[in-house]
Amino acid sequence: MGEQRPYAYASRNFGSGFLFGLGLIAFIDETVFHQLLAWHHFYDRSTSAVGLFSDGLFHAFSWFATVASLFLLADLRRRDSFWMKRWMSGLLIGVGFFQLYDGIIHHKLLRIHQIRYGVEILPYDLVWNITAFIILLGGLILLNQTQKQKRLVTEGG
Repeated sequence: MGEQRPYAYASRNFGSGFLFGLGLIAFIDETVFHQLLAWHHFYDRSTSAVGLFSDGLFHAFSWFATVASLFLLADLRRRDSFWMKRWMSGLLIGVGFFQLYDGIIHHKLLRIHQIRYGVEILPYDLVWNITAFIILLGGLILLNQTQKQKRLVTEGG
């Protein structure tokens, strides 16, 4: 592998990881909270049929994001430019971003669904959003490390 090669594709490594993170957490959310526990649907402000339809669209989104990320990953591997640490930063940022976006925008601002109904919601919201923030922070730390590494190599330092 050329010394500069992974750094030349830093954005693609990040983008592939980000899409994979979005797809992964959406898949886990859909499977665990929507289907296995049946705590909510993606859109709970209408009938059950609409809720199930919205879950289907949400599940399709997770699948398309995952498949797109794997095409990008295959391209990186073909170019011998896969950079695991950069990809992991994208994955963690994708997971944390999605979960935090879901917890703040979907749950609180738009109120299209809640994590769970008929219970004291505050502990659920705190666990959901704090976990998202920690994952997002871990991804940002990794991204910063890879930026420094890229800068050192590309500037010859």
